[in-house]
Amino acid sequence: MYLTGFADEAADDIEGQIRATRALGWESIEARNVDGRNIHDIPDDVFDRVCRKLGEAGVKVNCFGSAIANWGKRIDRPFDDSLAEARRAIPRMRRLGTGMVRIMSFALLPDRGPEDQMAGERFRRLRELVRMFGDAGLTAVHENCMNYGGMGWTYTLRLLENVPGLKLVFDTGNPVFADDMTCAPPRPKQSAWEFYAHVRDHVAYVHVKDGVHDAAAGAARFTYPGEGDGDVRRIITDLLGRGYDGGISIEPHLAAVLHDPSVQSEAGVRFANYVEYGRRMMRMLEQIARPV
Repeated sequence: MYLTGFADEAADDIEGQIRATRALGWESIEARNVDGRNIHDIPDDVFDRVCRKLGEAGVKVNCFGSAIANWGKRIDRPFDDSLAEARRAIPRMRRLGTGMVRIMSFALLPDRGPEDQMAGERFRRLRELVRMFGDAGLTAVHENCMNYGGMGWTYTLRLLENVPGLKLVFDTGNPVFADDMTCAPPRPKQSAWEFYAHVRDHVAYVHVKDGVHDAAAGAARFTYPGEGDGDVRRIITDLLGRGYDGGISIEPHLAAVLHDPSVQSEAGVRFANYVEYGRRMMRMLEQIARPV
């Protein structure tokens, strides 16, 4: 088992991301954005500099946190953008020695119910993406975020049934803020533990975020791991008890939310929050390994 994280929440530039990673004593970063652009979209000269800086620091990229098929991509629009992102990602992953890429299952169609979401087209597109990465010797992992698979555990299992070779990255915090589309309106929020318990046999990677849904304000409030409703300690305890030996990637959202530009903070606060989040995650793991 190893620890990593979305270090772009600590700093925009690769130098700051490396400093945060080394401050925690970690050896890898889950690469998402550098200078505000995704790792598969930055210009070649910037990518060259990223590779050089990572090599000099001895820091690896364990996973590409790609934007492929994410909540910003509609299933009723052309597939070209996602295919182009995958084609750009593959050679960059090979250059960095990265074997895993996070993908999603396209944004929900807001004017349609859960059973009218063009599921067949989603399955077809994901099969093509998974095949592309698989042919290159790379693993695509699907995140339960604001997408088809994130509507509930039954939809994630349906994806797995229809997309051979697809693996999962389970995010502990996303269910806390997502409507359970398996229920009739008014829909409750999902249970992180229930979702995890149904998909855990397929989990190849884990994102840790935590928080509570403020129903009165209709907003998310993010917390340190174990302080929210994401069942983080229970899920990590179960994973380790089952022999999980993959990555645990922190995604604090305390000082920066990549898809919410209204949440901003000073650079020093971002850096400090990220490092503190990582330290608390390490302490939790120590407590799980050596219970009092």
